[in-house]
Amino acid sequence: MPSPSNPIIVQGDKSILLEVQNERYEEARDALARFAELEKSPEYIHTYRITPLSLWNAASSGLTAAEILSGLEAFSKYGLPANVTRDIEEYVGRYGRVKLIREGENLTLTSDDKTLMVEILNHKKTQVFLREQLDARRVLVASGRRGHLKQALLQIGYPAEDLAGYAPGDDLPIALRPSTLDGKSFTLRRYQTEAAEVFHAGGSARGGSGVIVLPCGAGKTIVGMAAMAQLQTSTLILTPNTVAVRQWMSELVDKTSLTEDLVGEYSGLQKDIRPVTVSTYQILTYRKRGTEEFPHFGLFSARNWGLIIYDEVHLLPAPVFRITAEIQARRRLGLTATLVREDGMEGDVFSLIGPQKYNVPWKDLEKQGWIATAICHEIRAPLDENIRMEYAVAPQRQKYSVAAHNPRKLPLMQAILHRHAGESILVIGMYLDQLDEIAARLNAPLINGATPVREREKLYEQFRTGEVKILVVSKVANFSIDLPDASVAIEVSGTFGSRQEEAQRLGRILRPKSDPSTGSGQAASMAHFYTIVTRETVDQTFAANRQRFLTEQGYKYEILYEDEVL
Repeated sequence: MPSPSNPIIVQGDKSILLEVQNERYEEARDALARFAELEKSPEYIHTYRITPLSLWNAASSGLTAAEILSGLEAFSKYGLPANVTRDIEEYVGRYGRVKLIREGENLTLTSDDKTLMVEILNHKKTQVFLREQLDARRVLVASGRRGHLKQALLQIGYPAEDLAGYAPGDDLPIALRPSTLDGKSFTLRRYQTEAAEVFHAGGSARGGSGVIVLPCGAGKTIVGMAAMAQLQTSTLILTPNTVAVRQWMSELVDKTSLTEDLVGEYSGLQKDIRPVTVSTYQILTYRKRGTEEFPHFGLFSARNWGLIIYDEVHLLPAPVFRITAEIQARRRLGLTATLVREDGMEGDVFSLIGPQKYNVPWKDLEKQGWIATAICHEIRAPLDENIRMEYAVAPQRQKYSVAAHNPRKLPLMQAILHRHAGESILVIGMYLDQLDEIAARLNAPLINGATPVREREKLYEQFRTGEVKILVVSKVANFSIDLPDASVAIEVSGTFGSRQEEAQRLGRILRPKSDPSTGSGQAASMAHFYTIVTRETVDQTFAANRQRFLTEQGYKYEILYEDEVL
């Protein structure tokens, strides 16, 4: 019940204020994360917002309006505004009001709400994808327009529940191994089993499409393999880069019954289509300058795929959305650590890949020991007076570069390296000239976009074995890189205010470290994430935005100043 001692205030504009210092803060934060989006996270009051999409994702995962309202009332200082109560009930109630079903060879849109069907039939965004009306509750959908109609329905505020089913795909026997090739015991963790089962939904039409959200280091690849084992079908796997392709292929052979001859690589280096084929977003979106055609889109029809896995689905390029709209009869699994997209296309992920099916808070898995305990630090460095003047007169779009290149970041970086001497450390940045200088100063290897794949793999392996203790990396190392023994990350510059990038960079150091006493990969472990920013500049402003998603997950940044570190 509402009480002045509670931590949240729900406002009529559907924003929610959360007191960080309140003793019930963590409990309220975890409840809000299920149906609201974090907007701002300064020191004392965090601001969340309830949106239609956040409610529809909650509804698709089984959360009811009554449960959402009950949670808000349990943590609220005051009574809920009447309009917020009504809007939550209405928007949650909209999910599934219209359904896509299969009737023989026909795809049909259906609803028990006759008036709503009239509205959909006459709305310019949806009517182009519909054919003849069968009766007051049913209308035929134009052939091949299943995905386009789902996008349009979301845009007009009535997300469809897709129960039309899927093509089975070519049969492919797949089983998970009880032990890896080198003899180590291999079993699914409970949350990995649950995630795969929620996606599969017993093979019914209610499963088969959706997104699994798990922290970096929590084994999203394992969830993908578990889904493959449940479906027993030919699978296309899409990844961010060629290194991720190789890691997927290695994991598949190591932990499933698939042999090397059944797993193919389709990348810029190799075009090998097998019953399980692993490709990259980059090769799929390649096209010759001045042409409209994407020559590698043919991969989607090269075999009778029964499942398409979109690894790091928050990175899905717009052209792949376009082709995905046309292959809705294929089962689709999205894997990600964060559904945040900086281009605002979360609605297209919902419509075309599927709603969020499973999500585990990062801190939950940290408490269970499945990911490392992370301490985050933001270190603020001033600008020297001559550079302050350069920053003051720089055009707005160049100010971040001036601030990010602050020379006073380098002594701070070296002080951190001294503090963590002997540990496995990643130095991460955005600007190549800055990274070149750092690598030269540290006499450390550098990985950037120009580093050949074979050289990258060699350096990553040397880092894993401890032969290389410090690795300088650009944004190419943000995604899908398995570096289990990395325990420290130092961020010297980032992609402006990218929340997803900050999450991925922290994720590089969250994999649990091996316990030498037990040989177990699950061990109490500590990781440190440092981001060095320039005070009173857009660098500091962007850093605050980058940290929003991690704040929602329960991470707090210790703020330090130059003199405190040096």
